[in-house]
Formats: sequence, structure tokens, C-alpha cells
Amino acid sequence: MKVYALVGTSGTGKSYRAMTLASSKDIEFIIDDGLLIHGSKRLGGKSAKREKTKIAAVKRALFFDEDHREEIKGIIAKANPRSILLIGTSDGMVEKIAAALDFKGIDEIIYIDDIASKEEINMAREERMKHGKHVIPVPTLELKRDFSGYFLDTFKVLLQRRGKEIEMAEKTVMRPSFSYMGKYTIANKALVQIISHVTADIEGVYKVNRIKITKYRQGVAIDVDVTLDYGIHVVETSRTIQTKVKDDMEQMTRINVLSFNVVVKAVHH
Repeated sequence: MKVYALVGTSGTGKSYRAMTLASSKDIEFIIDDGLLIHGSKRLGGKSAKREKTKIAAVKRALFFDEDHREEIKGIIAKANPRSILLIGTSDGMVEKIAAALDFKGIDEIIYIDDIASKEEINMAREERMKHGKHVIPVPTLELKRDFSGYFLDTFKVLLQRRGKEIEMAEKTVMRPSFSYMGKYTIANKALVQIISHVTADIEGVYKVNRIKITKYRQGVAIDVDVTLDYGIHVVETSRTIQTKVKDDMEQMTRINVLSFNVVVKAVHH
């Protein structure tokens, strides 16, 4: 297996350039901040950008955790790729990642200055400094479950592999918890108010009786008891409540709705 590395200081656009570099050199796998990526799929690992502190993020990216490390080693051994790209902020960092994963060494190191202009690097630094934005070279749908409550934006790029047609690839932009810009939280009371407002506004709903929210790391489970107007189709209205509230909740808060149960307690004449 040929091992490549892409090196550049923080905020210079390494993750943004990773997919294009991998495409141009026909590199099969990418390791970026603790994630193992193949094409547009996350094969395994946990993102360092999910950690709450900078120190924890560095440890995650360097595979300090044994379970994390063994998971990635197992997937790589089973897949047996021809090539892999490591991303890091220094030669020392990518060498530590290679050693942690029992690679024999790094065959080629590419520096961000070699594949991006000064203007592009400065633009990437500005995005990091002003907005705290980080790029993950994985489609948003692949990350949604692990990043409940985070504002994720999607953008697409065109890639052309050696001897292959041009294809569209998707990347994700997010701001991690350890960003110097701080973080936001949403109180349960605010979530209840959102759910109550959206539900009550649906045709056929006479009253919202009770709302229960159970929080998990991956998102929330919601239980709603309602009273419907007489003559309304119970099943269809319940499905409308589920769909409408789930979509609005995830759009407004970026919190994943893992389950949504609607119980019709009564019918109002």
C-alpha cells in the first residue's frame, strides 16, 4: 500500500483540497481528523471535530484511543487498499498517524503550498479565523447522525479521476465545539415551544396536550399527545404531524429527530 500525506498548518484548506488531490492521484482512502473515508463514504472512525476541546481533538486525530485505532486498522486490513492519504498539520503529525496505524512509512508528502496558491490559502485562513469553519471531505448525510445540533452546510465540487469521467463530490462545512467562537445550546423549553407551535398550526389539531423530549448524543426522541378535531383522518393527520415537526425541528435547530411518536388522546366535537 502506498501511503501519501498532505501537510499544512491549521486553516490552510487541507481538507478542502483532499478529495481533489486523492482524485488526481487515484488515492483510494483518506484519513482526516480521525475519520476513514473512501470516495463519498465514511468507512469508520470518529471525527476530531466532534470533540469538546482542542486537546481531545488532537488525541482523536492521532488515534490515541485504542478502540478507535483498532477499528480503523481492522477496516484497512480487510479492504487492503492500494493507496491512502493522511492529512496533518506537520510532518511529525502524519508520521505519528502512520506509526499508530502500523504503516511502514510515508512514501510521499505533499505540502498545501504545492497544490494551492497563496490567495487560496489566505482565503481559507480567513474563513477559519472569521467564521470558525472547518471542512470535512464527506457528504453531510454521512455525518448528520454524529453531528446532531451542529450547523452543517453542504457544497459540491467536480472531480476527475485518471482515465475516468468527471464526477460530482460533496463536502461538508461545520464549526466544531472547540472553536474559539464558542458554542450554542438549546434549552428543552425552547424545543417544546417549537414543537407545540408547529403542531398546533397543523390543520385538524385542536390541542397539544403533552410533549416529551428525550435527548441522546445522536439527537432527540419526541413523544406528542394531541387532541384532533372531529372528522379529521387520524392516521393521515398524525403522519403530517410527524413529517412537518421533524422537518421544521431539524431545519431550525439542526438537531436530529431519531423518533417521533404521536398519540391521539381525544377527538374534539
